[in-house]
Amino acid sequence: MSKIYRHKSLAPDDLLGRIDNESGKVFAPRIGPDKLVGRVNLENGKVYRSQAGFDEYLGQVDFETGKIYSHRLGPDEYIGRVDRSGELYRHVPLAPDEYIGKVTEMQSLAEGGAAILLFFLSEQDETE
Repeated sequence: MSKIYRHKSLAPDDLLGRIDNESGKVFAPRIGPDKLVGRVNLENGKVYRSQAGFDEYLGQVDFETGKIYSHRLGPDEYIGRVDRSGELYRHVPLAPDEYIGKVTEMQSLAEGGAAILLFFLSEQDETE
């Protein structure tokens, strides 16, 4: 079971969710049973958000480089990367990528992609 944390400067990191390493299901913690927010295909790196009807395709991870791409009309957009150690970075144009969190007990780069696409990308969209 992988756990996703948001980095907080000078404070303990926030637990955002967890990933089942066998099924690829992604859950957000809450009081009572955890909420299923999406899934990741651990074989090809594609990430989906759970919703009524068909799941929404969000993007994918390049297993060779760890780069994460968000699905858009036209070419997919580079939004960040994940290291083999589980560290997550958000892409900042014309600057070094910003450290935003980590995935502990990560077994595949696909899990890091799911963390950024399901938890951090939605936060970025809300602020914009």
